[in-house]
Amino acid sequence: MSDISYLERQNEAQFGDFVALLKPRVMSLVVFTAFVGLVVAPVPVHPFVAFTAILFIALGGGASGALNMWYDADIDRVMRRTKGRPIPAGRITEGEALGFGLALAGISCVMLALASNLFSGLFLAFTIFFYAVVYTMWLKRSTPQNIVIGGAAGAFPPMIGWAVATGSISLESIAMFAIIFLWTPPHFWSLALFMKEDYSNAGVPMLTVTHGRRVTRLQILIYTLVLAPVAIGTAFTSIGGPVYLAVALALNALFIKGAVGLWRRDEEVALDDRYAREKRFFYFSLLYLFGHFAALLAEAGLKYFELGGW
Repeated sequence: MSDISYLERQNEAQFGDFVALLKPRVMSLVVFTAFVGLVVAPVPVHPFVAFTAILFIALGGGASGALNMWYDADIDRVMRRTKGRPIPAGRITEGEALGFGLALAGISCVMLALASNLFSGLFLAFTIFFYAVVYTMWLKRSTPQNIVIGGAAGAFPPMIGWAVATGSISLESIAMFAIIFLWTPPHFWSLALFMKEDYSNAGVPMLTVTHGRRVTRLQILIYTLVLAPVAIGTAFTSIGGPVYLAVALALNALFIKGAVGLWRRDEEVALDDRYAREKRFFYFSLLYLFGHFAALLAEAGLKYFELGGW
């Protein structure tokens, strides 16, 4: 076998490459928050309908990821964090990714509408459009507020889950949206703090690139302080309760403490020490979001038990 044919065989797309196009880690967040939105809704959903709805919401999230990777292939080739993705690595062509993403988008939206209701299918279609077009194609490369406005796409899944059950939007679904929407800037800006060079090299106007680390850390603190009362206040809606309140109070106290620590940081500290704290804040932000939605799930379980569901 020649060297060329061997390399060609090595670069052929595998099943795992198409899975990677779906951004499975992001998809897991979409699935979990959509599932919580569906479960905490006041209208019961048949288990089969719930399963198929979550499956198609997951496929919709994967379609968004594939379309994002298709359009951002030029950026991904430059950034260390993304250059190993299937398109930059040459295992999948941009055309294949585009076709894959569009096919999944169409299938997921139509099937969700058929499995649950038309409103949820249209809502999923809007979410995919918002992430792929509004965020990826427009905001990401044009404004340092890219992640603020574009973060709405990642905040829609619990609203879609709620819509699957109720066919509508309510204060509770908006509260779940607001938690993720306000959480997104501190989460991604803390990542950008220790990935600043990657974004700079790729020409992405992330806040760390356009305004520097000091302003970014201040913005993280501001959004964290705005997020806390929204997250805690959700305890006093119909989907909240004492368990959620206790979890929210603890997590927000720790989140604020971490944001204050970042804001007060001395720029002259060693880079390794600075990035260690910023990485801790980034990873804790994942626990923060999971904790809030897990607590909402626990409240739904307790209410179900109190009503004699088990």
